[in-house]
Amino acid sequence: MHRRAFLQATSALALLAALPVRAAPDTPLLEVARALAARPHVAPADRLPPPFADLTYDAFRAIRPKVGKAALIPHGPRFAIDLLPPGLYFPTPVVVERDTGAGPERIAFSTDLFDFAPRYFDDIPDDTPGAGFSGLRLRYPLNAADRMDEVLVIQGASYFRAIGQAMVYGLSARAVALGTGGPDPEEFPRFTQLRLHPAHEGSVRIEGVIDSPSLAGHVDMVLHPGADTRIDLSVTVLPRREIADIGVAPLTSMYLKGPIRSAVSDDFRPRVHDSDLLVIENGAGEQLWRPITNPATLQTSAFVDDSPARFGLYQGPRDFADFEDTEARYHDRPSAFVTPATDWGRGAVMLVEIPTGDEFMDNIVAFWRPETPLAAGSEHRFDYRLTWTRDLPSGTGHAIRQSRSGREHDTPGARRYVIDFEGPSNGLQPDISALQDARIAGVSLFPLPDQSGTRVTFLLSPRDASPVDLRLVLRDAAGQAQSPVWLHRWTPARDGGV
Repeated sequence: MHRRAFLQATSALALLAALPVRAAPDTPLLEVARALAARPHVAPADRLPPPFADLTYDAFRAIRPKVGKAALIPHGPRFAIDLLPPGLYFPTPVVVERDTGAGPERIAFSTDLFDFAPRYFDDIPDDTPGAGFSGLRLRYPLNAADRMDEVLVIQGASYFRAIGQAMVYGLSARAVALGTGGPDPEEFPRFTQLRLHPAHEGSVRIEGVIDSPSLAGHVDMVLHPGADTRIDLSVTVLPRREIADIGVAPLTSMYLKGPIRSAVSDDFRPRVHDSDLLVIENGAGEQLWRPITNPATLQTSAFVDDSPARFGLYQGPRDFADFEDTEARYHDRPSAFVTPATDWGRGAVMLVEIPTGDEFMDNIVAFWRPETPLAAGSEHRFDYRLTWTRDLPSGTGHAIRQSRSGREHDTPGARRYVIDFEGPSNGLQPDISALQDARIAGVSLFPLPDQSGTRVTFLLSPRDASPVDLRLVLRDAAGQAQSPVWLHRWTPARDGGV
């Protein structure tokens, strides 16, 4: 949990956003965001006062919210709040307001709210000008009635993460992405203000204001914890400049290695990833399954669509034996998918895959990008539901079970792919194509042992093509699709081979 949150916030240090517009406590936060967007951006100072300045990782972890003051603060019948300290990768303050029914009140920041381990800290000053909360954590009796489990964390730029029952933190969401995967440095809008509204029995509403050099914005979310945790979001974007490289409803994850290309990392674990699959249900009614990879060079894929039904990053394997990691518990990491609540029009689901040599970098991002750039001075609202789950999407006919590949040593310059589908193979034929001038050979389809599924295997010889985009679907005798559409982008390995 801490590793991912810290790494996400590292990027926010590069581009620090403005302090929130000062307004009356009961001012609607959408109006605060509109007023902020009308002003030039002003970056705040990035230096914290003692004792929060120049902390090591261990020292930052040694600052603990006090129970009843900054930890386990009751909020409504079933929720509790933790207020998070600044330091390390979180140098800029977030105004936190809380409404228990009589209107929002700003929570004053003080060192008295935290315990500081004497091993790392001496005298703790009472006055810390420029310091403030770095975010908040919500708790809920998610897995047991007598235990307040973490269910949502908002900390670092505009990142937030949630989990449902029997899950541990993995991939993250963001309010918005700017320039992800592009030629220029990525810009990271950050939360400047958070407001918790009165909680109900099984839900709580949170609002936020975001800001960066290119835009201001407003986030309105309602959290519904459960076996699957749902967040209903309305994100209003207020550009200061024309923005063509925006990412709506971005999901950020990590993929180091898996059977689609296991030689990336010499590791005792068969898989190392928070997510291994992008699934898109497009406006044409197709279900696209795109296995994630760790490429040798940055790869950006665009899946053009008109009003997508949903898209998400999924963790497919769910057995401990798939990962063999007792500490990271990758088999318990959540999947997350975005379901638009309105017509988002024409654009593309974007997938960005960034090379990484270890598991400590979030190198996978998926988001929606509208076809038309957002004009300066305009206002755009995107409504959607974000669901955190352990389940794979319900498949179209023969769901895809797994994807594997490896070099074909008997055929130099070729790579063998193996894709397993659910269901019997009777009467099915594989329809395989490559968008580039590559050779596909040795295609075969046959039942798995005990009729437990259907396997398709083929050889890819890229020749001079790079990258190569592959497409596979199972069809019946009438030519009708009986499976999701399997998509894959082949790129050369780090050693230059297939």
